[in-house]
Amino acid sequence: MVEPSDFKTQYHQLRDEISKVIVGHDIIKDHVLLCLFAGGNVLLEGVPGIGKTQFVKTLSQALSLTFSRIQFTPDLMPADILGMRMIHENAEGGRSLVFQPGPIFSQIVLADEINRAAPKTQSALLEAMQEHTVTVGNDTYSLSEPFFVIATQNPIEHEGTYPLPEAQLDRFMMKLNFSLPSQEELVEIMNRTTEGFNASIKTVLNASMINDFRELIRNVIAAPPIKNYVARLIISSHPESEYASKYSKKYVRYGSSPRGCQSILLTAKVLALTEGRYHVSYADVMSVAKPCLRHRLLRNFDGETEDISTDKIIEDILSSTPREG
Repeated sequence: MVEPSDFKTQYHQLRDEISKVIVGHDIIKDHVLLCLFAGGNVLLEGVPGIGKTQFVKTLSQALSLTFSRIQFTPDLMPADILGMRMIHENAEGGRSLVFQPGPIFSQIVLADEINRAAPKTQSALLEAMQEHTVTVGNDTYSLSEPFFVIATQNPIEHEGTYPLPEAQLDRFMMKLNFSLPSQEELVEIMNRTTEGFNASIKTVLNASMINDFRELIRNVIAAPPIKNYVARLIISSHPESEYASKYSKKYVRYGSSPRGCQSILLTAKVLALTEGRYHVSYADVMSVAKPCLRHRLLRNFDGETEDISTDKIIEDILSSTPREG
């Protein structure tokens, strides 16, 4: 049986291995790992060349898990992701249909530039992300555990892209925004990429250890007041609720689904363990609220025209929602 102290040690070792290659983005590193251990999926958003794909590749190198990268394009079809039945001829000349698994049958899947694919191809990920199964025809295939999808998208290009529908966005535990590096970080990036720098990434965790840690996380204690607070945050995001915050009433068309509170509580449990605690605090909840909710709030016309970000709305919800009640 794994112990909380084992998790804290392994978590920081994994984070250190990623930092050998990825400069900065400390919050991104933490939040991606929170989702990995909480059993969720991640949507990374940032301009090209900022390190999103390299981040995922480095993470896969530090984990003894199978890895595949799917480059989403407008002509990509669902079968290109899920797999298809193909005619197989045996030695005796007999023919049969044999299922050929697609790249989704990996434990870490990088869905690169997911918003470039057509909606029916994007939706091919829905079952895999939620149920960890793939259905082709009348047959259902289970995916290997742990199964972790990291999708990327470019926020500045809109031509030839298809915005993710709300149903698919809701399947992501967190949405993380890659920011531009600082001057010091840019210098370090140049040092590592233009002077023969070659980091040696060590494998830290395997599938069995990750699955054990996921079970441990479920046993982290969240007291009833903490759970009630998380529930009030979700209710406060809905404009029609009597507990709605000022910004929710003015700028939100539809608030978070129940998956929002599940995501907050699970990632807060992981965060508590990274600090050696076996219970969730209010600070843990507030720390993960933005990445867990920013893609789950739909702004109304006023919110979009006044350019009120969902992060500002969440800040208003956090500041106005009482901890007791």
